[in-house]
Amino acid sequence: MNFGLENRVALVTGGSRGIGAEVSLVLGRQGCDVALTCQGRIDAAEKVAEQIRTMGRRALAVKADVANFKEAHEVVDRVVAEFGRLDILVCNAGITWDGVIWNMKEEQWDKVLDVNLKGYFNYNRAAARVMKDQRYGKIVNITSINGIRGKFAQTNYSASKAGNIALTKALAKEMGKFNVNVNAVAPGMVMTEMAESIPVNFLNNAVKETVLGRIATAEDVANVVAFFCSDLSRHVTGEVVKVDGGQYI
Repeated sequence: MNFGLENRVALVTGGSRGIGAEVSLVLGRQGCDVALTCQGRIDAAEKVAEQIRTMGRRALAVKADVANFKEAHEVVDRVVAEFGRLDILVCNAGITWDGVIWNMKEEQWDKVLDVNLKGYFNYNRAAARVMKDQRYGKIVNITSINGIRGKFAQTNYSASKAGNIALTKALAKEMGKFNVNVNAVAPGMVMTEMAESIPVNFLNNAVKETVLGRIATAEDVANVVAFFCSDLSRHVTGEVVKVDGGQYI
């Protein structure tokens, strides 16, 4: 399906692997020029960028710590300088560091919130400055069904993802008058590189929770993100759409 994204400029955080890489590739196939960030593996990010270039689109891979306020604004400024504008932001970069709360270290809480929530604030803020002046933009924040329902041994992760949802709704109210849509996508279990290290019994339990009897692929999530990045969703803002095969139910 053509989402009408030709010549749009997109920035995807955490775009070197998993959901972020697939979002970057789907947006490239839809005609976007794509900048993507990575925390560590710039070679992996560059491979994704090169795939986008083979589609005839411009691509930029940037190594950046999403939790760094100054770096986030520098990345957005660089994208605008090199591509001329910024139409789409997809905040995806995130980490887990699980543990029951009575054993959780302060560092575990701080690190997950810094990346998963402050990182989203940093990039939402930086992009909002650009998009409000353009009078156009699409922001999509990748949250999780665990930010809605909570998850055992994930108080830090669940809190960060619940914060993403609140951030999305509040920012949608602030940005609506500037013709900027802000929405969130909440995946359940997704088969990515990160999920491959999860014990089989946990994966099987996730499958049992779904009503479709399967775990999502990264493309399942990326296709919904692409819809929110398009003008097909022009009258949708402040929404959270679960992509979980009925896992939340």
